[in-house]
Amino acid sequence: MRVRKATHLALTLLVAAGMGVSGAATKAQGTSSAKSPATKPGARTRHTKSTRNSVRTQRGQKAPDAQRISEIQTALAKDGSFDGKPSGKWDNSTVDAMKKFQEAHGLNPSGKLDAKTLQKLGLGSQTAGLAPPMPPVSSSSLSTNPSSSARRPQ
Repeated sequence: MRVRKATHLALTLLVAAGMGVSGAATKAQGTSSAKSPATKPGARTRHTKSTRNSVRTQRGQKAPDAQRISEIQTALAKDGSFDGKPSGKWDNSTVDAMKKFQEAHGLNPSGKLDAKTLQKLGLGSQTAGLAPPMPPVSSSSLSTNPSSSARRPQ
């Protein structure tokens, strides 16, 4: 009977070693209270899904805030396209005023904000929409010798 237990134990250990299972010898001897390293107190566990709340960046153009809408409504009122008091809300009267302004200034009368409309209202960039973006000029690419960039007479 002892030979049989020893053989069974040896085979179990051999199989456990081949499979890389730790604690199989303890289980083979009849002790079932062996804990895996992941269940020990203070041990790290692996999560397949992140438990943190991630912040996702929204794509596309963001809506202007109430203060910016009031600025736009004020500019439209100065032009005569908007009637009423600036409310800070992008409502139907603001869209209609925007369409009226865009049409009067030769722009696409979509009623939506764009760079050219903001320029015409005096609220946008002075260069937006005028030309494609230019790469920055580094100081090393500038010529320090003025005679090399001067034209030679022919």
